[in-house]
Amino acid sequence: MLEDDAPDPTATAAEIARLAGVTRAAVSNWRRRRPDFPAPVGGTAASPLFSLVEVQRWLDGQREGREVNSEVRLWQALRTAFGSEMVEALAAVGEHLLGEGAGLKDRAACEAMEGLLAERTPVEVMDGLVARLLDSTARAALDGASTLQLARAVGELAGETTGTVFDPACGIGSLLVAVGGGNVRGRLGQDMQADAVRLAQARVGLSAASWAVPPRLAAGDSLRADASPDLRADLVVCEPPTAVADWGREQLLVDPRWEAGVPSRGESELAWLQHCYHHTAPGGRAVVVLPASVAHRRSGRRIRAELVRRGCVTAVVALPPGLAASHALPLHVWILSRPSAPGNSATTVRMVDLSASSPDGPWQPKPHQEVEVPLIDLLDDDVDLTPGRYVREPEPDYAAEYVALRGELDLHLRKLRNLLPDLAARADASNLDEGVPVAVSDLLAAGLVTLDGEELASNNDQLDPDYVRGFAASPANTRRGTSSSGTFRADLRSARLPRMDIKAQQRYGNAFRLLGMFQRELAELARIGDRATQLARDGLTSGALDPEPARDSGDNKQQITTTDGDDAVQQEEGRTL
Repeated sequence: MLEDDAPDPTATAAEIARLAGVTRAAVSNWRRRRPDFPAPVGGTAASPLFSLVEVQRWLDGQREGREVNSEVRLWQALRTAFGSEMVEALAAVGEHLLGEGAGLKDRAACEAMEGLLAERTPVEVMDGLVARLLDSTARAALDGASTLQLARAVGELAGETTGTVFDPACGIGSLLVAVGGGNVRGRLGQDMQADAVRLAQARVGLSAASWAVPPRLAAGDSLRADASPDLRADLVVCEPPTAVADWGREQLLVDPRWEAGVPSRGESELAWLQHCYHHTAPGGRAVVVLPASVAHRRSGRRIRAELVRRGCVTAVVALPPGLAASHALPLHVWILSRPSAPGNSATTVRMVDLSASSPDGPWQPKPHQEVEVPLIDLLDDDVDLTPGRYVREPEPDYAAEYVALRGELDLHLRKLRNLLPDLAARADASNLDEGVPVAVSDLLAAGLVTLDGEELASNNDQLDPDYVRGFAASPANTRRGTSSSGTFRADLRSARLPRMDIKAQQRYGNAFRLLGMFQRELAELARIGDRATQLARDGLTSGALDPEPARDSGDNKQQITTTDGDDAVQQEEGRTL
């Protein structure tokens, strides 16, 4: 693409943050508080797009982001030369690094590339650009691009191999290069997007040292036009496209890949699962990322049952939400193994539930997060392979934990009373209004306070920090930071603080500090109370806990009195419903 024909490059708030070396919250603050910040030129209200040229000009004028690192310069040059076609741009970069293809023709991109190569290896250059691609709007052009978090998770779950690795829906190659370890003989793949295949080929080529099998990737539809029908790989890995109705069922009804049955039109994921298993060598395994619904949808029950009955499925791992590129729903990783000899089929399925774990891992389950389930227990009317159905949290020691929680409640209640400060009515309530208040903006300009996000901090002994924070959050300042529509927008720069000497500041600061501690202690008390209530209810209803008998054995009624004004209500325990 010629530079003159390229559209003006745009950037998201996340890209601006990376460009300037700040957080996304800082970019949000700039938009809200700096009237000269460039207005969006596209996108949506939730995800606006800004002119990259205007943003860079604004950053330079604000002395923000003046020191642009080499990777940012290369990214900007690529955006200028290729516009929104960033997959094509990174493919060209990869081919340039390999000394293949047409390479880079844009002079600015070539100069930025040379500068970056003086600091990093070619693999590090490509990894950094791919991370930017997956964090940019250009990701929208990719169909099913695996996030780097997901690639790390699958790499750990798949384990290592000394054979070949194959991905029939490789995209830009994130899974293909992340799995298998350092002793892989070769990596092969296929994908429908030609530019994605070019990029994946470059990434695989850059990581290839002395493989016995040269990396080979093909463009095309793996289901309809399998480029390697005779391939049997030691490790097959895949995050296939989801919910594709027209996956070629009518043309492929008699295809030999459907060992467990022909999938319905609504079960394209089970077609991909069997496609991956078809390409698995004896003794090898297939590791496939699927939506959680594939494990329990009624339309796929027959095929799930046949896969289980044949001993193909060895594990199903439930991952936490947030790992998919296009949605926040949880994913499952299915692990299938092809027996190396007759009679070596799996007799159990390892169910692993990591759905409550962090999206950053770790991915090795704790003992209570996994269970081996016999095949016969899975072959019921539903054939539901959802791990959460079989993995159970360990039962707590209800009695011991309940006693401990009651002790914690007593401790926090005593602390609460001591934390609430002693406050008395002022003799002259108007004293605080006398004199001209000091503006936080003036304190910031003088360097007496600093503003980190939404937090004010004192830099010297002239100002008590808790006095500053307490009065900055006063109702008057809150009203000042509220728009005409009623939407709260905290603008600490416009806050006003009453003038007082340091001793008075310290008295107020101590009160504000105690109130903050009181508020945090109250929140902790509420958390403990909720846990105690839930534990007691669960223990009573499960039979683990038993109410103590009434203290007066001659009276089976316990009076509970609550006071509301002058009225007292007496309730009788054991009242018949």
